[in-house]
Amino acid sequence: MGGAICHRMAVPTTTWQAPAVRRPSILVLGLATVTAALTGPGQTIGVSVFVDDLVSDLGLSREQVSGAYLVGTLAGAILLPWVGRMIDRRGVRLAQMAIGAAFALALVNMSFVQGVVWLAIGFAGIRFLGQGSLTLVSTMTVSLAFDRRRGTALGIFSTATSALMALVPVALALLIAGFGWRNTWLIAAGVVLVTVVPIGYFGLRSLPTGHLDSGSEPDAAVADRTDYDRSEAMRTRSFWILASVTGSAGMLATALNFHQIDLMGQAGISQQAAAALFLPQVLGSTIAGLGFGYAADRFGTRYLPAVSMALLIAALLLAAVITAGPVVIVYSVTLGAMGGAVRVVSATLLPAWFGTTHLGSIQGGMTFFNVGASALGPVVLSATEAGFGSYSPAVVVLATIPAAALLFSLTVDRHRRPLGRVDLVSTS
Repeated sequence: MGGAICHRMAVPTTTWQAPAVRRPSILVLGLATVTAALTGPGQTIGVSVFVDDLVSDLGLSREQVSGAYLVGTLAGAILLPWVGRMIDRRGVRLAQMAIGAAFALALVNMSFVQGVVWLAIGFAGIRFLGQGSLTLVSTMTVSLAFDRRRGTALGIFSTATSALMALVPVALALLIAGFGWRNTWLIAAGVVLVTVVPIGYFGLRSLPTGHLDSGSEPDAAVADRTDYDRSEAMRTRSFWILASVTGSAGMLATALNFHQIDLMGQAGISQQAAAALFLPQVLGSTIAGLGFGYAADRFGTRYLPAVSMALLIAALLLAAVITAGPVVIVYSVTLGAMGGAVRVVSATLLPAWFGTTHLGSIQGGMTFFNVGASALGPVVLSATEAGFGSYSPAVVVLATIPAAALLFSLTVDRHRRPLGRVDLVSTS
């Protein structure tokens, strides 16, 4: 009798607690979006605003600044797998606080740079901590806060982050005009410090997967024993499918955007018009981010990597025949759509395929490959264009890279064991 009473009392307690898990998730999604947007000063879109001042005030050539940026980006990428492991051990809350404070210091350092060596060190700091580590933390935060609707949440996260990020270069340009480029780095550091660190301390306390914030390895009684660690994940074909897809996207999208003015110039499109094509890219990224996020939850994820590579192939082929008018608009929207699609696909599939217990370590390794490929992309396109004498044949040849990734993504990894939860891939 007493056991029956206890059983009846436990039922309403369970049903009452369930909504409480979902409500904080929406708040966490908003806070993670703000955090991701504040990586802007460490992203290419933010750094590009400072290039002219770095060239003129430091007495450097554009080639030297570009070289320092390449070296800094590659150097910063090396430590990202370690950051992922640290996030797994300490949790996203403590990681965001530490990385946010360190990123602010790296931005302060940028205000004092003198010479190309110091500049390369400065780039390494803001690329590693902003573009790499803080982006990794914010993406993991959303992945951990959502389970059944993870794809939709990541689609909203990607779209909202892109929209807010578009404001970063405008804000930085206004600050440079009013206070100078060195003081602008200091202002950016202050904004990051008073925003990102408090978000981590106050805003991530109610993260549903709170066992990852324990400051130690996940408890065996809580963590899913079937989840992969990074070494196990890297021995699967599934990991390398995602690495090939995200690497191809990062490499070629960065290359096309880096050389966009020159590419458009060969097609007879003015510099001002070429710069304005960023807006259609945002539109494409928004549509694809929301669409792919919904599709991941509704239809499964089996063919989404292949579809994202098909968009990249289409963008490269459009770049080969680009002209002023509708074609250039379609090209820009397609390239943006590919970027939005790949971001959602990668962030959704990693926890779906490998679980969340070691998600930081696995995602850190994936980000390392992506950042490395992104750094090499502009060099590869430049060398290919120089060999052929124009961009049209060069981008057609480079389209073979995503074509190979597309075919690879259609293969089935029969050796990957199922997780101890619903595997999103099996729902396709």
